[in-house]
Amino acid sequence: MHHAQRTLSCLFLMLASTFSASADEPNFTRQLDIIYRKDGGFALTMDKVAPRDNRNGAAIILVLSGGWFSNHDSMRPHAEDQLPGFSKQTATELLSRGYTLFYVVHGSQPKFTIREIHDQLSAAVRHIRHHAADYQVDPERIGIMGGSAGGHLSLMQGTKGEEGAEDAANADGESSKVQAVVAYFPPTDFVNYGGDGVFFDQVVREVLQGKNPFLQALDFLEFDAANIRLTKVTEEARLAKHYEEIAPYYHVTPDDAPTLLLHGDADKLVPLQQSERIVAKFEEAGVPHRLFLKEGGDHGWTTTPEESSMIADWFDQHLAK
Repeated sequence: MHHAQRTLSCLFLMLASTFSASADEPNFTRQLDIIYRKDGGFALTMDKVAPRDNRNGAAIILVLSGGWFSNHDSMRPHAEDQLPGFSKQTATELLSRGYTLFYVVHGSQPKFTIREIHDQLSAAVRHIRHHAADYQVDPERIGIMGGSAGGHLSLMQGTKGEEGAEDAANADGESSKVQAVVAYFPPTDFVNYGGDGVFFDQVVREVLQGKNPFLQALDFLEFDAANIRLTKVTEEARLAKHYEEIAPYYHVTPDDAPTLLLHGDADKLVPLQQSERIVAKFEEAGVPHRLFLKEGGDHGWTTTPEESSMIADWFDQHLAK
């Protein structure tokens, strides 16, 4: 296996461990491989897990992403009578409180960039909202959560979701906004990463001994109609604007979704400064928020029952009927 692929796989497994723990499984139904978008000859899928009884009508999207790499393996076992391994303890807590869960797999980098992946997750939100009656959820009570790249993508939906936008593939005209966000150790600003004027790539290479398997996700590709090909934009001014476009820090407005951030003070890969930076923006804009600081927490840890309860409490508070 290529070194970059090994690095991505290890990161994804570490994130899965962060969200996993043994717990008694509640009574639920699981629907496998729901297609939420078809585009360019490929299909993107998600799994739906819902409590059999006492549904509260709200939906939570779990973003399966680490290093902007997404994989169906994180949803093992692929069985209708078992819960996915990803975020199992927190998922169990959410199910016990009546939430319907959607485990969303997006297209992975380096095949897809952050711009494209954000569009894919927006399509997932629109799909759920468009089929809310079929899924027995309230289209105005949708939350989202994820860690690392999944946290970044969750924040993008919380800050950059659009009202009434049409998805190019499905053209259903639904909003891609969410009503509550939970993000573990998320990148929020790629051009001020760990310090003012420090680019994301520099920090990652220092941590990963000269490697950065995530950098290509930040590429800016545009379609050259004359030559029928994608070309990489290298113009400095356009790249600077692009890096802002794909970072949630630059999209904070007063109507953003209430956001809970969880971050460790020993995280070297995504510095705590990234959460602190967007918290300052939320404070300025008046967006409801909370930053939970994990003392000694690195980039990934085993979620405690108390943290799972805190996450469920946050969704209870902001997705109440």
